[in-house]
Amino acid sequence: MNAFTPRPPRGADADALLRAELAELLPPPPVPEPAPERILDLRHAVLRSALAAGDGGPAVRSRRRFPLRLLVVPVAACAVLAGVVVLAPGEGPAGPPASSDAVRFLSRAALAAAAAPAPKVRSGEYVYVKSLVAHAGRDAAGGPAVLPSARAREVWLSANGSRPGLLREAGSADTPLGSRAPVYELDRPGAVPRKTTLGAEAPPVTNPTHAYVAALPTDPEALLRLVREQTRGSGETGGPGGDADQRAFTAIGTLLAETWAPPEVTAALYRAAALIPGVAVLPSATDAAGREGVAVARTAHGEQTQWIFDRTTSAFLGERTVLAGTTPAGRAGTVLGVSAVLVKGAAAAPGELPKG
Repeated sequence: MNAFTPRPPRGADADALLRAELAELLPPPPVPEPAPERILDLRHAVLRSALAAGDGGPAVRSRRRFPLRLLVVPVAACAVLAGVVVLAPGEGPAGPPASSDAVRFLSRAALAAAAAPAPKVRSGEYVYVKSLVAHAGRDAAGGPAVLPSARAREVWLSANGSRPGLLREAGSADTPLGSRAPVYELDRPGAVPRKTTLGAEAPPVTNPTHAYVAALPTDPEALLRLVREQTRGSGETGGPGGDADQRAFTAIGTLLAETWAPPEVTAALYRAAALIPGVAVLPSATDAAGREGVAVARTAHGEQTQWIFDRTTSAFLGERTVLAGTTPAGRAGTVLGVSAVLVKGAAAAPGELPKG
């Protein structure tokens, strides 16, 4: 029965009474559905309103995580929507924030780095870094990983990126770094081809020059944003492209180990690392030179990456990667890679050692 059909007043004619009785027996008329465009507009309006309101906090920043919540549209829309935040392609959800111990330790390391002497490298010189490295290998049958003895590694990087560098590892042939392929240009038709080189692209965080590192932002948040942007979607820094936090952590570790940054930049790198979710402190770890210290670590994809610091001075010593759990490659704690930074200095040419 249609309870909402009004009866005609007393004294109405027979036709009006009959229409009223028939209306009570008929089902209510259908309510037309809103047009698809109207439904989409309503969804966007409700989501914008809910996300902007949050939980009574400040305005929403992009990529902020929100709990899944149900949002009710006004009755006229006849719809119930689930509030969903869409992440950028390839970006996984953030993990727990860095531990308070990690934040305190990295802050202390930043203070120590800020007080260190600034590197003295002229534009035409090379940054020289000597280290010990070892990387585990597995046999063809897929047996457990075996870590060989650490070997010496030396690298010469052109300070301004204008000339090729050099990589030298014990037991391997020298490898040129950053050399440009020659090309030939014609100034005009019929002219003699002129040998030149391809224009150099701006150096990225993952392949920097000393001049580029020296100009990195010293604001930790700005620096971390830059690292995230330049390592987005890359499988070369930190494994699969979906873990932005691990890519950033790995890239910062490489900058600490393979470059000679100014004190204020090194301090900013430590403070930026303290902003990465999932960073923790380990009480003890040993680098490739056998130096024991405190480690700052992050675990992802079954492996834990550790930065090792001097227990007294908070100076960066090296890195270590271990299995986080037991796999066919070995038991949890199996060392997959280890390094130790021994010397950083300025050299006049590739193959030459720093003076003094």
